[in-house]
Amino acid sequence: MKLDTVREDKAILNVTSRLADSFADIHTSEDVEAAVRAAREQFADDPVREYVPILVERIVRTQLSPAPDPVVPDTPTEPPTPAGPSAPAGPSAPADGERRVPRIGVALPAAVAGVLVVATIATVVIIRNGDDVQASGITTVSGVIGSEKRAFFEDPDVRAALAKHSLAVQIDTAGSREIATKIDLAKYDFAFPSSTVAADRIQQGSADRPGVDGKQYAVFSSPMAIATYRPIANLLSATGIAKQVNGVWYFDMRRYMDLAKAGWRWDDIRGNTTYPVRKRLLVTTTDPRTSNSAAMFLSIASYVANGQTVVQGTAEERKVLPYVTPLFVNQGYTDNSSEGPFDDYLALGMGKTPLVCIYEAQFVDAAVRGKLKSDMVLMYPSPTVQSRHTMLSLKPNGDKLGQLLSTDPELQQLAAQHGFRTADPDQFAKVVSAGKVPVAEQVVDVADLPTYDTLERLLDSVSKAYR
Repeated sequence: MKLDTVREDKAILNVTSRLADSFADIHTSEDVEAAVRAAREQFADDPVREYVPILVERIVRTQLSPAPDPVVPDTPTEPPTPAGPSAPAGPSAPADGERRVPRIGVALPAAVAGVLVVATIATVVIIRNGDDVQASGITTVSGVIGSEKRAFFEDPDVRAALAKHSLAVQIDTAGSREIATKIDLAKYDFAFPSSTVAADRIQQGSADRPGVDGKQYAVFSSPMAIATYRPIANLLSATGIAKQVNGVWYFDMRRYMDLAKAGWRWDDIRGNTTYPVRKRLLVTTTDPRTSNSAAMFLSIASYVANGQTVVQGTAEERKVLPYVTPLFVNQGYTDNSSEGPFDDYLALGMGKTPLVCIYEAQFVDAAVRGKLKSDMVLMYPSPTVQSRHTMLSLKPNGDKLGQLLSTDPELQQLAAQHGFRTADPDQFAKVVSAGKVPVAEQVVDVADLPTYDTLERLLDSVSKAYR
């Protein structure tokens, strides 16, 4: 079976560029490229690919780095192996479960090359247990994350950056509220939902679930947005819901909720030949019982329903629930996490999902990776909310990862390449400028989130309406 190595190819190009820069004073770019090709070839038949770029970079760095003059012992520790048909080729056979990495032929001085052979064999060992592959000296950190961050953690460049700090991350995905209420966290080093609210829920616990100790890391953020199509945006502009300002589309939440409350359907829009169907005029969300993105959309809707004011107290909660609950229950089936509806948006077209509530980062990431079609556009709810993707360390290794993700410049830059806004706004600006993604440079119309307890009560009330 032919292996899909698109991500790996990209990572190898980046590895080659880094190595060429590192060794520009002592090796030509042609020598570096030859060394990378030879190192990668050693893993040509391996079905498990995630560590290949990491191992290739380690091998080539070891071989190309200048080594100190070898210390020659007075007495050889073992006699030279005689040449002949019976002599083994190269180093001794590896022990069971190990695969020794042989020397790559690079034009280097003989004395240095001899030392590098030993260094490479001693440093790079692959340990196999079934399909599990681990690089020697790498600590694996396990976590459960919101699905919108899967692409970031599976990026070979991110894996390589983590490997420089002797870390590898193993992930499971789930809806953020599901992480906070249902997932058994005892087996993980960290939890990484998509908002501070969800992280607070994990820490505080509930009557049927104890809270946990751990430090929070607000690693990056993403405003909530709506993915749609240019014909739909143009159609909604006739209703007053959508408008375009300086090339960026905005979605008027008050006008939308007025029409939704009035029971509007798509074919009620006058002159609608773009999407003349009897479906309700609704934004597709995830399931508010399990997913943070739905909780964020509920936060926006409750703010608007409460007269552009954050909901506080049971009286205001009761006031807004008749307006916000139908926005969710009238959708019918909804996915548990944000990955599902956005995948449908990318693959199935506007017939299935004309309006989808997403994280801005999902759209930017898809644009950078060439997954968008020409008629796909992004709209910002007005108002919107910022979702701060907040990691919670559950064990010491999780704490180490949280500190690294929050402070390491390379990982922060890679996060921006996946569409997340980091502490340095210039990183995100460079990514969207290079990818020509029409996004708001600064998202100004941002509502505050309700308190943790208020949002939980709103979510519980909406959840009961499903039953």
